[in-house]
Amino acid sequence: MSNRYAIILAAGQGTRMKSKLYKVLHPVCGKPMVQHVIDQVNQLQIEDIVTVIGHGAEKVQEQLGDSCKYALQEQQLGTAHAVMQAESVLSAKSGTTLVICGDTPLIKAETMKELIALHEQSQAKATILTAYADNPAGYGRVLRGEGGLVEKIVEHKDASEEERYVKEINTGTYCFDNQALFSALQKVSNENVQGEYYLPDVIEILKEEGEVVTAFQSSEFEETLGVNDRVALSQAEQILRKRINEKHMRNGVTIIDPLTTFIEADVQIGQDTVINPGSFIKGKSIIGQDCLIGPNTEISNCEIGDGTEVLQSVVHESSIGSFVKIGPFAHVRPQSDIKDSVKIGNFVEIKKTVFGKGSKASHLSYIGDAEVGENVNIGCGSITVNYDGKNKYLTKIEDNVFIGCNSNLVAPVTVGEGAYVAAGSTITQDVPQQALSVARARQVNKEDYVKNLKFNK
Repeated sequence: MSNRYAIILAAGQGTRMKSKLYKVLHPVCGKPMVQHVIDQVNQLQIEDIVTVIGHGAEKVQEQLGDSCKYALQEQQLGTAHAVMQAESVLSAKSGTTLVICGDTPLIKAETMKELIALHEQSQAKATILTAYADNPAGYGRVLRGEGGLVEKIVEHKDASEEERYVKEINTGTYCFDNQALFSALQKVSNENVQGEYYLPDVIEILKEEGEVVTAFQSSEFEETLGVNDRVALSQAEQILRKRINEKHMRNGVTIIDPLTTFIEADVQIGQDTVINPGSFIKGKSIIGQDCLIGPNTEISNCEIGDGTEVLQSVVHESSIGSFVKIGPFAHVRPQSDIKDSVKIGNFVEIKKTVFGKGSKASHLSYIGDAEVGENVNIGCGSITVNYDGKNKYLTKIEDNVFIGCNSNLVAPVTVGEGAYVAAGSTITQDVPQQALSVARARQVNKEDYVKNLKFNK
């Protein structure tokens, strides 16, 4: 196997997106388009990846980090000019170079592997990734000759009536012999209406030099989709979402309605988990086996154990144990650690809290900046009062504590193991172990008070 390299073209501004966000950073199923491309290319045993950046260069580098090398295209003078910017990194090397656009988030590693394999087996100087288009209007046509070799690429506007009937189109992804590529790039002219240097001209130059140029046709036209505007962005989102959902279903996950279920690209889900309609599962969430998610639930960057239920709730950036019941209408905010067999009931909000095994907050409570032990019962309407207007403080509730309804625990405060807090109490001091704490005004009944009021006379 020869050495392999990749050049990712990601320098265009993307004016048709009409956005302040640089085009290749627009997300598809939760991940920037260019990141999808990098992740697929990384599966190809590539020695060097060079991403050509221009507009928004710093943001792209921030996203991709050290996963690739970079070449700066200060002026956007066409695709061939963009590839030329990788000259200092690659031109002296021998091997196969893949050139792919950073706005093609649907491209599959398997397709690129087959493209490279055909290129190397046929000993071609260039191989074009093509696709069959039912409606090829606007695309360059790939015209083949004897033995299926490529004769030329004809742009739609330049094609004859007969050539326009050809439905095999150029996708803009190529394999080249690296030395032949950089040699031909020196001969590309910008004598055209736009005054730009176009990469397809390299194909014409190689053909004129008598070199072999071949093509590999993708089995799916949709995976070659380039995203240039918001319409194409939504199309890519729908296609990739369908692909992701089907992958999970084939792996043993039940998705009741794939059309209303939104699972991002890096999510992992265990077998026999059921996802109900209206669910959004985002980021790098990991969901165990035999779980029940939704309906109308949002989970983002969470790890969830086996047998857990999250119903009509929002859970962000937290760890959830096994056999936990969350919801309906609960909110678990970031940095929470919910242990096994916990119940977080309706209209309960948890924030930056460790919630111990077997503990319960069944309804209408706020538990923030807290450490809750095991087998704790937190009654309806209870609050950890964690903020004094300037600083946040910790509430610590030890094992086997009972917190009565409508209790306020004013942090910093500790409720000792096995203690009881009476309903309606406002706790401002530590409660000893096994103690009953009552912190409320003594009840006073004033006989005949109401009938003696003036407005009753």
